[in-house]
Parts: sequence; structure tokens; C-alpha cells
Amino acid sequence: MLQAIMTKPGEIQFNEIDTPIPKPNEVLLKIRKIGVCGSDIHVYHGLHPYTSFPVVQGHEVSGEIVSCGQNASKYDLGQLVTFMPQITCGTCYQCKHGDYHICENLKVMGFQTGGAAQEYFIVPEENIIPFSNNITLEIGAMIEPISVAVHAIRRSAMNIKGKNVLVLGAGPIGNLTAQVANALGATVMITDVSDYRLEKAKECGIGTTVNPMNQDLTSEIQNTFGEGKADLILECVGIQQTMDDAIENARKGTAIIIVGVFGKKPTVDMGLIQDRELSLIGTLMYKKEDYLDAVALCENKELCLEPMITDRFEFSDYLSAYHYIEKAKDKTLKVMINL
Repeated sequence: MLQAIMTKPGEIQFNEIDTPIPKPNEVLLKIRKIGVCGSDIHVYHGLHPYTSFPVVQGHEVSGEIVSCGQNASKYDLGQLVTFMPQITCGTCYQCKHGDYHICENLKVMGFQTGGAAQEYFIVPEENIIPFSNNITLEIGAMIEPISVAVHAIRRSAMNIKGKNVLVLGAGPIGNLTAQVANALGATVMITDVSDYRLEKAKECGIGTTVNPMNQDLTSEIQNTFGEGKADLILECVGIQQTMDDAIENARKGTAIIIVGVFGKKPTVDMGLIQDRELSLIGTLMYKKEDYLDAVALCENKELCLEPMITDRFEFSDYLSAYHYIEKAKDKTLKVMINL
């Protein structure tokens, strides 16, 4: 089978290797679709702090089960699936108390251990997430980032139905976070400095969009939400400006969920945090219940995902996908690799 290995920043090499054989509690997948995400791009540039080379990428994936180990009996051959890419230790405090997604020894496929950028891939049966034929393979490969959005909102510990939710950033994760909030019954505003991304957000059903480069964000928040402003803010960019926007526009006593990954350490006005009794809440990856909720949202057609897929490349053109993203990064959301 063919495997794509990123040997160093900006270089992908294809190798012919043996098709793996699943162990007793594993399943073998025929990989069909791979989504390229922002973290993959950080690896491509050699900027991911927790990934070394060579590495096989691929963690936003869909495929079908083609073989099962002797003890793997939950799923039939041909079942369409995605998977949770976390490898956890099971012995640390977090794992023992149900917070395996923040395992002390967490490894993520495609980053600290091998990913699915190959024709066939072995996955522990316990990591498998099935979905029906009602979900396309491309949408199946988006269940992973949708799960990120579901978990981020769940971290607020708030029933957001009927609430006002502000999402800062209309990239792939921001768009999905806004869509999930919308599906859960919230009134949603999304912001970005890219008019293209805001148009995509509108196409995906997000009614209120704001470009703070030419609109006053504070005024727009008050015009849309009223004097109560936002009940919940989700920062989905990971830069100083959106961190400042979140804190400055937060209503006293509310929470800000930090979804974006910060490349540089931000400066946080702790005086405002203290004075306004704001809560800054981190969020990392997801749990199985987040995946199951993401699948349900897709099965029930509650999200508009097709407009987010801005281009597609064949597996043999994997590197071209990165070149395309580099040239048209302001005009891309989700790029798919076809196998």
C-alpha cells in the first residue's frame, strides 16, 4: 500500500509498504477522505511544537472497515467510520477520572504518533466512531473538527438554547463552532477580518456577521444582542487582538472559551478579568460523547458543511494541497484529500 510521509517541513515522500494486519482489538480501515487542518499546516511549516519529523499525517479522516482482529466484533465489514485520534495511557489521574482527552501522556495520531495518510490504517476498536450512509465520506472526515466545536461549547456548562453567543474567528473551527451553537438554539454572531470567510459563514446559515476592520464591534454586539451583550464568547483565532476583543466586550460575570491555538503568548488584562468576574476557560480536543453528538448533528442535517469544502486533491497530489493552501489561504476553509 502507499503511504505519505512528511520527511521534513514542506516535503512529502510516498513509500510502498505492507498493508498492516490488525491485532485482536484492532480494526483495519480503507481510508477514503482526509481533511487538512490548521495544525497540519503548522507541521508543514515545521512550527508545531509537539511534532517531530518524519511524520505520517492524517487525523481528520473517514473510511470503511475492511478487516477486524479476532476480538474486535462491534462493527461489520464495510461500516463507514471515522475515529478518535487520541492515544491515552489509561493510568494517569485524568484518565482514571474520565478526562482522558487531557491525558498526561496524550499522543495524537498524525502528530506524536503515525496518522492515516495511507491507503489502509489500523485503529483500536475503542477509538472507532461509526456513521451511516446518510453522511457522505467528506462530511464523515469533518466529524473530528465538529467534535472540537461541540466540546468547546460543552465546556461552558451552559444550555445555550435562547442564549446570545459571540464567536470570534470565522475560520474552519470558528465556522463550525458558530454552526453548532446555531443548531443548539443560540442567537449567534461571528466575526472575522476576512469578508470571504464571513460570506462562507452566511452561506452556512450564520445570520449575523461582523468585520471589525470596518465595523465597530462593540456597537454591533449591542445592536444585535441588546444591553445584555453576549452570554458566551468563544475565541477561535488564537491571536492578541481577538483575545482583547473578547475581554473588552464580555459582559460582567460571563465566560470566554479559549478555542484558538496561540502561537505567541498573549497579554491578558487580569485586572479586567478580576474586576468583571470573567471566567477564561480552556478547551482541548474532545471526548467520545462529543463525537457522538457531532455524528448526530450530521445525521440530522443540522449543519451546512458542503460550502466549507473549498477544494479537493488526489492522494498523489498531497503536497499540492499544501501549496494551494499557501497561495490561497484567505480563500480556503477545508481542503480534502481523496483516496
